[in-house]
Amino acid sequence: MASPYMRRALAAAVLALACAGTSHALPALGQPAPTSTNETLQHSLEALAQGARPGVLGVAVLDLDSGASARINADQAFPMMSVFKAPVAAAVLSHIDAGTLSLQQPVTITRDQVMGGSAIPSVGAHFRGERMTFTVEQLLKAAVSESDNTAVNALIRTLGGPSVVTDYLHAHGVDGMRVDIDEAQVSQVFDGLRPGEKEPFDESHDAAKERYQRGYKAFLDDPRNRSSPDGAIVFLHKLVGRELLSPASTQRLLALMEAQTIPNRLRAGLPQGVRLADKTGSSGSLGARQAAYNDIGIITWPDGHRVLVAAFLLDSPMSDKARSALYADIARSVVAATHP
Repeated sequence: MASPYMRRALAAAVLALACAGTSHALPALGQPAPTSTNETLQHSLEALAQGARPGVLGVAVLDLDSGASARINADQAFPMMSVFKAPVAAAVLSHIDAGTLSLQQPVTITRDQVMGGSAIPSVGAHFRGERMTFTVEQLLKAAVSESDNTAVNALIRTLGGPSVVTDYLHAHGVDGMRVDIDEAQVSQVFDGLRPGEKEPFDESHDAAKERYQRGYKAFLDDPRNRSSPDGAIVFLHKLVGRELLSPASTQRLLALMEAQTIPNRLRAGLPQGVRLADKTGSSGSLGARQAAYNDIGIITWPDGHRVLVAAFLLDSPMSDKARSALYADIARSVVAATHP
């Protein structure tokens, strides 16, 4: 049964949306348009996007059995936040496949490299002393399954920088997704600080508020670390198709994604027994506005039916409860239209 949010959204004037008109100028990331549309799902997603306004909802869905798609703002670029940890992990695993890295390779993290930000206690929360050493395998688990910011930054340094991830994606035909900066640099932008700048020690409350407002706007305008919903679908499609990694590494990454259960977004709208391998991403907020609230993943039914979903919500004033209901309703709509 649809939630109250879903019923309100479906009652909205869907045709007025028409997948157009938005108050945010989002850059497009080129991806091919689908050739077959699931009309039932398309109309449901249009209604949900209308109900999410003035936030901007971008969704792409691909049914791997039928080939049918549904798309809302799907060629526009949205900030990924922690969604980017899945492609970073894929790039790391590709080096393991090539023999240039190993799962047991040690990586040292120093105290000044520790960040907050993890859905559950992980590397940052357990850090002791001035330096600690972790294996690549431990960092992969922390980054993907636990969304640990310290861990993903360490993996990016081990690779040689964010551009290595983007080069890997582009070399494999994933052109609608880019990784340019790590979590520490994302935080700098969001906090309204220049590279290397620290928060002023004697900053007044009003000055801090003004700086954070500048940072919020700068984050919305920043083209780095973005993906279109179409680009995320291409990434997921190539991942499950074993075009990005060896069979063993593909299974490892999917297992890490399936082990991510916090926060619970698309997963909340799925029937019992249906699996989801996903990666979420969340930004900070400015008052009631949350800049980014995302989830991408692979839905798998017990009969082997698989559907790919990528959902990104930009600059939303909805409450946490309403955002959660929106993502659960996206999942319910996908289930109703693709595997009733």
